[in-house]
Amino acid sequence: MSTVRPLEDRILVKPLDPETRTSSGLYLPETAKERPMQGKVVAVGPGRLLDNGKRTPPSVKSGDTVVFAKYAGTEVEIKNVKHLIMREGDLLGLVER
Repeated sequence: MSTVRPLEDRILVKPLDPETRTSSGLYLPETAKERPMQGKVVAVGPGRLLDNGKRTPPSVKSGDTVVFAKYAGTEVEIKNVKHLIMREGDLLGLVER
């Protein structure tokens, strides 16, 4: 089996499924669903390499739920599941529960 290990400050994210109903209970058709903006971190790279040769550790870890821009990252398919690879700077926030 092959696995994906992100390089540098990149992060592998599995987008969460978009809502299928509105808050009032109406079901949304496929064409009305928005692109997901939240996801679970699957893997994290070692961090950005600084000019002095040291690395800055990533601020997220595997299992974290993150918020990202609607069109952030590059979509890749791993084992028939869609994922996004993006730079840590493309993340907008960390969802804390």
